[in-house]
Amino acid sequence: MAELAGPRVYSCCHCQNNVCLHDDIISKAFQGRNGRAFLSSHAMNITTGAKEDRQFMTGLHTVADIHCRDCREVLGWKYERAYEESQKYKEGKFIFEKDKIVQKNR
Repeated sequence: MAELAGPRVYSCCHCQNNVCLHDDIISKAFQGRNGRAFLSSHAMNITTGAKEDRQFMTGLHTVADIHCRDCREVLGWKYERAYEESQKYKEGKFIFEKDKIVQKNR
């Protein structure tokens, strides 16, 4: 019996709200606050918090925390600005902490 195959998505681990498509993941080799994280080109069903400057291992960045739109869980952050030229590719992209999301439709 054939299964219907839809897009693979990542969801909030608390409320199962869809937040990111698997195809939008650029890299799974990032570090979050509490472990591994994914860099994504897009996000959905999220809200962003206030912008703030944070010092990371890769330099100073302006970021805004991203929250699940339904349950308000902090899922990661959005890169608003990178101050070092080599990090500019991150601008406008999203970090999802691996322990905050779950993959559906594997």
